[in-house]
Amino acid sequence: MIEAQRLASTAVAQVLAGRNLNQVLLGLFSRRPPLTPQQRAAAQDMSYGTLRFYGTLSAILDLLLQKPLQDEAVRALLLVALYQLQYSKAADHAVVDHAVKTVQAIKKAWAKGLVNAVLRNFLRQRPALLEQAASGEEGRYSHPQWWIDKLRRQYPENWQGMLETNNQHPPMTLRVNCRESTTEDYLALLRRHGIAGRQTGENAILLDQPLAVDRLPGFGAGMVSVQDAGAQWAARLLDVADGMRVLDACAAPGGKAAHLLELAGIELTALDHDPERLKKIEQNLRRIKLKALCVAGDAAKPEDWWDGKPFQRILADVPCSASGVVRRHPDIKWLRREADIAAFARQQAQILDALWRVLVSGGKLLYATCSVFAEENQEQIARFLSRHEDAQVLPLSLAEAGKGQLIPNHQHDGFYYALLYKA
Repeated sequence: MIEAQRLASTAVAQVLAGRNLNQVLLGLFSRRPPLTPQQRAAAQDMSYGTLRFYGTLSAILDLLLQKPLQDEAVRALLLVALYQLQYSKAADHAVVDHAVKTVQAIKKAWAKGLVNAVLRNFLRQRPALLEQAASGEEGRYSHPQWWIDKLRRQYPENWQGMLETNNQHPPMTLRVNCRESTTEDYLALLRRHGIAGRQTGENAILLDQPLAVDRLPGFGAGMVSVQDAGAQWAARLLDVADGMRVLDACAAPGGKAAHLLELAGIELTALDHDPERLKKIEQNLRRIKLKALCVAGDAAKPEDWWDGKPFQRILADVPCSASGVVRRHPDIKWLRREADIAAFARQQAQILDALWRVLVSGGKLLYATCSVFAEENQEQIARFLSRHEDAQVLPLSLAEAGKGQLIPNHQHDGFYYALLYKA
């Protein structure tokens, strides 16, 4: 536990200093000597869990400290240990004892007494501290106050449920490759392997319990992929057919591109600004044994990569706040700033206007985000329509899609879709 606590507290401290959690963990896990699978799993759980409930844990820690703690490494360790005490199944005495030893391992021996006292005080005063922490909204919902306020304004009937859902573990959903199997047949194959799940979409299977992909029958052969059920709507909403020329802009890591190719024999261009991320698309396509033209380029600057031949369908899965997927990326809650939303909206508008130029008349463009904020979604589309007289919004073909805004629930993450027709 000492090594896992050390790694998790290092990761949490770096995220709170502004770094991406996945990148931090990748760097920590790549160091030598290699970690055991148990150490990696424990460090990852502690890191994700601490950031998932950071608002509550931070409020509790502030109540326990007599004065602000300036040492970020010790503060992060205390947050990790508090997460373990409140949310994990680890024995209380083991968490406290190992945290005291971890203080010495990170060369902060001066804080051994402080760590011991803070954690034992939490165990003695737990009910009262939890009640006090929940008296403030950041402590109750573990989201920044600006985020809470925005959801309350935009979703007056759903905001509390959305915040609570964001603090749960995400579902693990599979997408069955319709070229290789039917959803019913793959469900039967899972049952034969002792894996429980149920169908939640045409090709979507929600697993009862997450598991490593190497345990999924046929995964290496491209029979199935991991993709959120809400994300699977994109390819179907775009309405592709054999022979069409299709662009997947901002395509990495390639899940939606792969789904498009599974649905129809199309001529697909997968575009992404990052050449390294293009490699992930190519890797995914090799696994499902399908091909696309992978191009490095900025979706907002088609003059740098477009060959002049219009596309009949475009998927514009634009950069966004990712406010709909914080269950999977809890660091987003604490890395985002309210001012970021306006910056994303400007970038999205630039991409939309640019891609509209490369869409053929009579073609369709599906605008997609993994955001729940109106500035990036409904308001963005309203502004786009005011700029383009040749654009109109089409009704979505999936009845459950409603008006295009999916809010996170037990089956899928938060997404927004708008299907635009070029007259």
